[in-house]
Amino acid sequence: MGFMDKFSVKNKKIVVTGGAQGIGKAVGGILAECGADIGIWDINGALAAETAQTIAQAHNTKCRAYTVDVTNPEQVAASMAAFVSDFGTLDGVFNNAGICQHKDAVDLTPEDWTRMMDVNTNAVFFVAQAAARQFIREGRKGAIVNTASMSAHIVNIPQRQASYNASKAAVVHMTKSLAVEWARHGIRVNSISPGYIMTEMTGTVAKDMRDFWTGLIPFGRMGAPEELAGAVIYLLSDASTYTSGCDMIIDGCFTNI
Repeated sequence: MGFMDKFSVKNKKIVVTGGAQGIGKAVGGILAECGADIGIWDINGALAAETAQTIAQAHNTKCRAYTVDVTNPEQVAASMAAFVSDFGTLDGVFNNAGICQHKDAVDLTPEDWTRMMDVNTNAVFFVAQAAARQFIREGRKGAIVNTASMSAHIVNIPQRQASYNASKAAVVHMTKSLAVEWARHGIRVNSISPGYIMTEMTGTVAKDMRDFWTGLIPFGRMGAPEELAGAVIYLLSDASTYTSGCDMIIDGCFTNI
Protein backbone atom coordinates (compact mmCIF):
# COMPACT_ATOMS: atom_id res chain seq x y z
CA MET A 1 0.00 0.00 0.00
CA GLY A 2 1.38 3.38 -1.00
CA PHE A 3 1.13 6.29 1.39
CA MET A 4 -1.67 8.01 -0.54
CA ASP A 5 -3.69 4.79 -0.40
CA LYS A 6 -4.01 5.30 3.34
CA PHE A 7 -6.33 8.24 2.66
CA SER A 8 -8.72 6.02 0.72
CA VAL A 9 -12.20 5.16 1.96
CA LYS A 10 -12.85 2.90 -1.03
CA ASN A 11 -15.07 -0.08 -0.12
CA LYS A 12 -15.49 1.13 3.45
CA LYS A 13 -19.00 0.73 4.86
CA ILE A 14 -19.99 3.99 6.49
CA VAL A 15 -23.11 5.22 8.29
CA VAL A 16 -23.98 8.91 7.92
CA THR A 17 -26.56 10.21 10.39
CA GLY A 18 -28.58 13.28 9.51
CA GLY A 19 -27.64 12.31 5.97
CA ALA A 20 -30.73 13.34 4.07
CA GLN A 21 -29.71 16.98 3.64
CA GLY A 22 -27.16 19.63 4.55
CA ILE A 23 -23.72 18.61 5.78
CA GLY A 24 -24.64 14.92 5.96
CA LYS A 25 -25.85 14.80 2.37
CA ALA A 26 -22.83 16.68 1.03
CA VAL A 27 -20.24 14.68 2.94
CA GLY A 28 -22.06 11.40 2.32
CA GLY A 29 -22.02 12.11 -1.40
CA ILE A 30 -18.29 12.82 -1.38
CA LEU A 31 -17.58 9.67 0.63
CA ALA A 32 -19.51 7.74 -2.04
CA GLU A 33 -17.61 9.55 -4.79
CA CYS A 34 -14.42 8.32 -3.11
CA GLY A 35 -15.68 4.74 -3.25
CA ALA A 36 -17.38 4.16 0.10
CA ASP A 37 -20.70 2.37 0.51
CA ILE A 38 -23.07 4.55 2.49
CA GLY A 39 -26.04 4.17 4.80
CA ILE A 40 -28.08 7.37 5.02
CA TRP A 41 -29.79 7.61 8.41
CA ASP A 42 -32.42 10.28 8.93
CA ILE A 43 -35.70 10.81 10.72
CA ASN A 44 -37.15 11.97 7.39
CA GLY A 45 -37.34 8.62 5.64
CA ALA A 46 -38.71 9.91 2.35
CA LEU A 47 -35.96 12.50 1.99
CA ALA A 48 -33.33 9.97 3.05
CA ALA A 49 -34.53 7.58 0.33
CA GLU A 50 -34.34 10.35 -2.27
CA THR A 51 -30.84 11.30 -1.17
CA ALA A 52 -29.64 7.69 -1.15
CA GLN A 53 -30.97 7.12 -4.66
CA THR A 54 -29.29 10.30 -5.92
CA ILE A 55 -25.94 9.36 -4.37
CA ALA A 56 -26.07 5.76 -5.63
CA GLN A 57 -26.85 6.84 -9.18
CA ALA A 58 -24.33 9.68 -9.24
CA HIS A 59 -21.40 7.61 -7.98
CA ASN A 60 -22.29 4.05 -8.97
CA THR A 61 -21.93 2.88 -5.40
CA LYS A 62 -24.15 1.17 -2.85
CA CYS A 63 -26.20 3.64 -0.83
CA ARG A 64 -29.30 2.79 1.21
CA ALA A 65 -31.65 4.83 3.34
CA TYR A 66 -32.80 4.06 6.88
CA THR A 67 -35.57 5.88 8.73
CA VAL A 68 -34.11 6.43 12.20
CA ASP A 69 -34.91 8.62 15.17
CA VAL A 70 -31.40 8.76 16.60
CA THR A 71 -32.73 9.92 19.98
CA ASN A 72 -34.30 6.46 20.35
CA PRO A 73 -31.63 3.89 21.34
CA GLU A 74 -33.83 0.97 20.30
CA GLN A 75 -34.21 2.40 16.79
CA VAL A 76 -30.48 3.09 16.64
CA ALA A 77 -29.65 -0.50 17.60
CA ALA A 78 -32.15 -1.91 15.11
CA SER A 79 -30.87 0.30 12.31
CA MET A 80 -27.28 -0.68 13.05
CA ALA A 81 -28.25 -4.34 12.82
CA ALA A 82 -30.07 -3.67 9.55
CA PHE A 83 -27.08 -1.79 8.13
CA VAL A 84 -24.68 -4.63 8.99
CA SER A 85 -27.08 -7.15 7.51
CA ASP A 86 -27.28 -5.13 4.28
CA PHE A 87 -23.60 -4.18 3.97
CA GLY A 88 -21.88 -7.08 5.75
CA THR A 89 -19.89 -5.00 8.22
CA LEU A 90 -19.32 -1.51 9.61
CA ASP A 91 -16.11 0.46 9.09
CA GLY A 92 -17.05 3.95 10.18
CA VAL A 93 -19.70 6.43 11.26
CA PHE A 94 -20.12 10.10 10.46
CA ASN A 95 -22.26 10.94 13.49
CA ASN A 96 -23.75 14.16 12.16
CA ALA A 97 -27.44 14.53 13.03
CA GLY A 98 -28.23 17.73 14.91
CA ILE A 99 -30.52 20.72 15.36
CA CYS A 100 -30.07 24.37 16.30
CA GLN A 101 -32.16 26.81 18.30
CA HIS A 102 -31.88 30.57 18.77
CA LYS A 103 -33.76 31.48 21.93
CA ASP A 104 -33.01 33.54 25.00
CA ALA A 105 -32.04 31.30 27.90
CA VAL A 106 -34.64 32.82 30.23
CA ASP A 107 -37.35 31.89 27.73
CA LEU A 108 -36.26 28.28 27.20
CA THR A 109 -38.82 25.73 28.30
CA PRO A 110 -37.73 22.44 29.83
CA GLU A 111 -38.93 20.84 26.59
CA ASP A 112 -36.71 23.17 24.53
CA TRP A 113 -33.65 22.28 26.58
CA THR A 114 -34.38 18.56 26.66
CA ARG A 115 -34.99 18.40 22.91
CA MET A 116 -31.66 20.09 22.19
CA MET A 117 -29.77 17.71 24.46
CA ASP A 118 -31.65 14.68 23.14
CA VAL A 119 -30.74 15.32 19.50
CA ASN A 120 -27.33 16.96 19.78
CA THR A 121 -25.82 15.07 22.71
CA ASN A 122 -27.76 11.96 23.72
CA ALA A 123 -28.25 10.79 20.15
CA VAL A 124 -24.55 11.22 19.39
CA PHE A 125 -23.78 8.93 22.31
CA PHE A 126 -26.40 6.33 21.33
CA VAL A 127 -25.03 6.10 17.78
CA ALA A 128 -21.40 6.00 18.93
CA GLN A 129 -22.26 3.33 21.48
CA ALA A 130 -24.04 1.18 18.88
CA ALA A 131 -21.08 1.53 16.52
CA ALA A 132 -18.57 0.62 19.23
CA ARG A 133 -20.58 -2.44 20.19
CA GLN A 134 -20.53 -3.55 16.56
CA PHE A 135 -16.81 -2.95 16.20
CA ILE A 136 -16.09 -4.90 19.40
CA ARG A 137 -18.43 -7.68 18.31
CA GLU A 138 -16.49 -8.06 15.07
CA GLY A 139 -13.08 -7.45 16.60
CA ARG A 140 -12.74 -4.60 14.12
CA LYS A 141 -10.83 -1.32 14.48
CA GLY A 142 -13.38 1.26 13.46
CA ALA A 143 -13.63 5.03 13.34
CA ILE A 144 -16.32 7.44 14.52
CA VAL A 145 -16.46 11.12 13.58
CA ASN A 146 -18.90 13.25 15.59
CA THR A 147 -20.13 16.63 14.41
CA ALA A 148 -19.64 19.20 17.16
CA SER A 149 -19.39 22.93 16.40
CA MET A 150 -17.16 25.94 16.86
CA SER A 151 -19.98 26.87 19.27
CA ALA A 152 -18.48 24.29 21.63
CA HIS A 153 -15.53 26.66 22.00
CA ILE A 154 -17.02 30.16 21.80
CA VAL A 155 -20.20 32.06 22.64
CA ASN A 156 -21.78 33.15 19.36
CA ILE A 157 -23.24 36.63 18.88
CA PRO A 158 -25.68 38.22 18.28
CA GLN A 159 -27.94 35.16 18.49
CA ARG A 160 -28.69 33.62 21.87
CA GLN A 161 -28.17 29.87 21.82
CA ALA A 162 -26.95 28.67 25.21
CA SER A 163 -28.67 25.31 24.80
CA TYR A 164 -27.02 24.66 21.43
CA ASN A 165 -23.58 25.73 22.65
CA ALA A 166 -23.84 23.52 25.73
CA SER A 167 -24.97 20.51 23.67
CA LYS A 168 -22.02 20.84 21.29
CA ALA A 169 -19.50 21.41 24.08
CA ALA A 170 -20.72 18.12 25.53
CA VAL A 171 -20.05 16.42 22.19
CA VAL A 172 -16.42 17.58 22.19
CA HIS A 173 -15.72 16.27 25.68
CA MET A 174 -17.71 13.10 25.05
CA THR A 175 -15.53 12.51 21.99
CA LYS A 176 -12.36 12.82 24.03
CA SER A 177 -13.73 10.57 26.79
CA LEU A 178 -14.86 7.83 24.41
CA ALA A 179 -11.56 8.02 22.52
CA VAL A 180 -9.61 7.25 25.69
CA GLU A 181 -12.01 4.56 26.88
CA TRP A 182 -12.17 2.72 23.54
CA ALA A 183 -8.52 3.07 22.54
CA ARG A 184 -7.87 -0.42 23.95
CA HIS A 185 -10.29 -1.77 21.32
CA GLY A 186 -8.62 0.09 18.47
CA ILE A 187 -11.69 2.29 18.05
CA ARG A 188 -10.90 5.88 17.16
CA VAL A 189 -13.32 8.69 18.05
CA ASN A 190 -12.80 12.22 16.74
CA SER A 191 -14.97 15.25 16.06
CA ILE A 192 -15.16 18.14 13.67
CA SER A 193 -16.29 21.59 14.76
CA PRO A 194 -17.66 23.49 11.76
CA GLY A 195 -18.06 27.23 11.75
CA TYR A 196 -20.83 28.97 9.85
CA ILE A 197 -21.72 26.64 6.98
CA MET A 198 -24.33 27.46 4.35
CA THR A 199 -26.95 24.72 4.58
CA GLU A 200 -30.73 24.41 4.61
CA MET A 201 -30.58 25.12 8.36
CA THR A 202 -28.56 28.34 8.17
CA GLY A 203 -30.36 29.37 5.01
CA THR A 204 -33.51 30.01 7.05
CA VAL A 205 -31.69 32.58 9.23
CA ALA A 206 -32.44 36.23 8.47
CA LYS A 207 -30.09 37.72 5.88
CA ASP A 208 -28.98 40.56 8.16
CA MET A 209 -27.75 38.03 10.73
CA ARG A 210 -25.93 36.00 8.07
CA ASP A 211 -24.34 39.22 6.81
CA PHE A 212 -23.25 39.99 10.38
CA TRP A 213 -21.60 36.58 10.69
CA THR A 214 -19.86 36.96 7.35
CA GLY A 215 -18.51 40.31 8.42
CA LEU A 216 -16.77 38.63 11.36
CA ILE A 217 -15.32 35.67 9.47
CA PRO A 218 -11.71 36.35 8.39
CA PHE A 219 -12.33 34.39 5.17
CA GLY A 220 -15.16 36.83 4.41
CA ARG A 221 -17.69 34.11 3.65
CA MET A 222 -19.57 31.18 5.10
CA GLY A 223 -18.26 27.72 4.35
CA ALA A 224 -19.74 25.13 2.02
CA PRO A 225 -20.69 21.69 3.38
CA GLU A 226 -18.29 20.08 0.91
CA GLU A 227 -15.40 21.87 2.63
CA LEU A 228 -15.84 19.60 5.64
CA ALA A 229 -15.43 16.40 3.65
CA GLY A 230 -11.63 16.34 3.60
CA ALA A 231 -11.45 16.31 7.38
CA VAL A 232 -14.06 13.57 7.65
CA ILE A 233 -12.30 11.43 5.03
CA TYR A 234 -8.98 11.82 6.85
CA LEU A 235 -10.51 10.87 10.20
CA LEU A 236 -12.33 7.83 8.75
CA SER A 237 -9.34 6.65 6.72
CA ASP A 238 -6.21 4.70 7.62
CA ALA A 239 -4.19 7.91 7.32
CA SER A 240 -5.35 8.84 10.84
CA THR A 241 -4.65 5.60 12.70
CA TYR A 242 -2.82 7.49 15.50
CA THR A 243 -5.42 10.26 15.71
CA SER A 244 -8.14 9.95 18.32
CA GLY A 245 -9.77 12.33 20.76
CA CYS A 246 -9.14 15.17 18.30
CA ASP A 247 -11.57 18.02 17.65
CA MET A 248 -10.83 19.66 14.31
CA ILE A 249 -12.15 23.23 14.04
CA ILE A 250 -13.10 24.15 10.47
CA ASP A 251 -14.37 27.71 10.64
CA GLY A 252 -12.55 30.06 8.25
CA CYS A 253 -10.49 31.33 11.23
CA PHE A 254 -13.60 32.57 13.10
CA THR A 255 -12.47 31.25 16.51
CA ASN A 256 -9.02 32.81 16.06
CA ILE A 257 -10.34 36.34 16.53
